[in-house]
Amino acid sequence: MKHRLIILLTLIIVGCSSNNNDMKKIVFLHHSTGEAIWKGSTNRYVYKLTGKGDVQKFFSAYNIKNKTSYEISAINFPKSSPYGWNNYPYDYYNIWVKNAGADSFMEEPTLEILTKQYDVIVFKHCFPVSRINADTGSPDVNSDVKSIENYKLQYEALKMKMHEFPENKFIVWTPAANTKLKSREEEALRTRDFHNWMMNDWDEKGDNIFIWDFYDYETEGGLYLTDSNAHSPDNSHPSVEFSARLAPLFGQFIVDVIESRID
Repeated sequence: MKHRLIILLTLIIVGCSSNNNDMKKIVFLHHSTGEAIWKGSTNRYVYKLTGKGDVQKFFSAYNIKNKTSYEISAINFPKSSPYGWNNYPYDYYNIWVKNAGADSFMEEPTLEILTKQYDVIVFKHCFPVSRINADTGSPDVNSDVKSIENYKLQYEALKMKMHEFPENKFIVWTPAANTKLKSREEEALRTRDFHNWMMNDWDEKGDNIFIWDFYDYETEGGLYLTDSNAHSPDNSHPSVEFSARLAPLFGQFIVDVIESRID
């Protein structure tokens, strides 16, 4: 009897250890464009009929089906106050690199803080990131001017910083696009150039950073957020239908990163 009890306790301990290995905490840092995808379609009837719903519904269903324990939450980052409602490359660089450390910066968590709380950190920019100015030939990593030359320096600094946390995984979205009505062609061309640089030059195989190509979903191979994917031609937020379609795709991408199916 005593021998059987020991075996039973061992099995329980092993089972608990296995479950703990499946536990992953994910945070999604976003503003309004990200919120649209996060919410997807909260209509339960749409979800029941089509499987298209919000990101949390995807994870709830995935955990039940696969006996995993993935927890995902979303945070407005940075908040509107005191830092300001800006989530451009400069702002991630400013909070996470320039002002890195164990203490928050203007009430915003640094990577030293976030990496202790979450296994996977997802971040993005809203569509104003695509209003890119022409390069001057004098790039400055500490400049908040939106230009490809500055974006590149800030992204290189961010990559080096994220590499300091090899036990964590990071997912970054490619830039959100504007509709044709809300964008100049030269801005759209620069956005495409920055997107291509992220995908082909900045991305490194085998590291802890993964890229979700949101830009490609939005533009469908073109220069602009398509009118069919937009809230309206003069509003560059994603439509509800587009958001509902992408929510489970986004969720699956996160799962594939966690379970090492994507490099």
